Amino acid sequence: MTMRMTNHKSLLVLLLILASWITFTVFRNSTELWTALKLPISLPHWNFFMKSCPEAPLNPVVSPRKTELRIKKIMEKLDQLIPNRPFTHVTSTTSAKQSRATILNPQDTYCRGDQLDVLLEVKDHLGRRKQYGGDFLRARMSSPALKAGASGKVTDFNNGTYLVSFTLFWAGKVSLSLLLIHPSEGVSALWRARKQGYDRVIFTGQFANGTSQVNSDCALFLNSSTELCEYLDTRDQEAFYCVKPQHVPCAALTHMRSKNKNVSYLSKQERSLFERSNVGVEIMEKFDAITVSNCNTEKTAPVPKKCKFGMTSTVPSGHVWKDTWNPVSCSLAPIEMKECLKGKFVYLLGDSTIRQWMEYFKSSINTLKSVDLHETGKFQHQFGVDLDKNIKIQWQKHGYPLVGSLNFSVKEIEYLARVIDRIGGEKNTIIVISLGQHFRPFPIDVFIQRALNIHDAVQRLLLRSPDTMVIIKAENIREMHNDAERFSDFHGYIQYLAIKDIFQDLNVGIIDAWDITIAYGTNDVHPPQSVVKNQINIMLNFIC
Repeated sequence: MTMRMTNHKSLLVLLLILASWITFTVFRNSTELWTALKLPISLPHWNFFMKSCPEAPLNPVVSPRKTELRIKKIMEKLDQLIPNRPFTHVTSTTSAKQSRATILNPQDTYCRGDQLDVLLEVKDHLGRRKQYGGDFLRARMSSPALKAGASGKVTDFNNGTYLVSFTLFWAGKVSLSLLLIHPSEGVSALWRARKQGYDRVIFTGQFANGTSQVNSDCALFLNSSTELCEYLDTRDQEAFYCVKPQHVPCAALTHMRSKNKNVSYLSKQERSLFERSNVGVEIMEKFDAITVSNCNTEKTAPVPKKCKFGMTSTVPSGHVWKDTWNPVSCSLAPIEMKECLKGKFVYLLGDSTIRQWMEYFKSSINTLKSVDLHETGKFQHQFGVDLDKNIKIQWQKHGYPLVGSLNFSVKEIEYLARVIDRIGGEKNTIIVISLGQHFRPFPIDVFIQRALNIHDAVQRLLLRSPDTMVIIKAENIREMHNDAERFSDFHGYIQYLAIKDIFQDLNVGIIDAWDITIAYGTNDVHPPQSVVKNQINIMLNFIC
């Protein structure tokens, strides 16, 4: 009897040990178990209103300290590129009228393919030779009758002289243009002013309070002693703030709009440099068109290879001929859009210049049907699907800052790094990223940090899915006389340089929209459909 009870106790102890081991194993491997059983797992993901653990990336997350050092390094490069220039009086600044441009080795007729060089000597308004460079110039050649254009290359010798080089891509009558966008003193002033404040554009947040709405001030940075709502990405250390309305929770923020604030970090004298009459002044106004002929026709130039990822960038990167973009280092073929996109999912991420692509796809693919995502406002997501060809195209806005006078919903706003982290990726996934225009009114470190975070997200994506195709579309040039302190193309150009520097180590495609829009001479943040069509054709050549 005693032996039987001992056996029962031993059995009970063994059963308890076994049950404990099973319980421990289940809890330890719960995720694997749910996955094995194919049961749904609700994993919390980051948004503006809730803090949670981000998904684990394939490589360690870059520490905030390391990101700060990367930003500092890029800023140092830019500071070297834009040295501080003295400014005593408007008469001492660069004058387009007084400056002298001289064609080197002039000829009656030039041959297609030749290089034409122009020596520029800049002078101030009193006719005195400038002793330093740094002027923001734009060189372009064009033949309007042929719908042809190309940018020129400007070399700054930093002593008041510049070499402007044009590659004569086509035959015919060619006009040369060299614009003084801003004198070096204006460039220096813009660069100094950009570092000083976040309040050139102010935001108004709309909070829901029952059946009514409450408005509050919001910004990338708020110097306020009142209680703030902080919408923070804890991993990437990007934040947006609103003054917290009384008796309303931070999570009640629903909409946002912005407007320009009457604030300037330029002196009265400096602001005069950016009056309409002083921006984009022609230096080569008195130059006649040159004649370019098809010389040496017996020599057949080799046909460049098809455009693909990783090709060397040139200046200029190409030219427009008969309204069609022709790159220098590779060739573009006309591609049937619908067949190329068959079976593909295209993510268009960024600002309204990439939303133009979405609108072009919808107007060009008649079987692409828009899906109502039940959002409202100017920046609502767009999604189109072609069930026959299994084409899916989506446009999504980038996160703050979004500059716009119309109300837009913030409930769907998220940073693009988070969007990219959620994309599984594979050979039929294409991601096109474009950002910059909305960042121009703010200190450039905001833009650099955003670009670095997107770079790291793309790097993680390509580690887990090397076949995914990622394309960076550079900024377009925009209206020349549109509020220089906030939106000058100088700001866009610096961001263009930063983007190329940041993404140079990744296997991504680059669409040089900056050079393309200069060649077209659009001067419009939203260029015509023909320009959008040619930008998209570069993407199609990359992926098909």
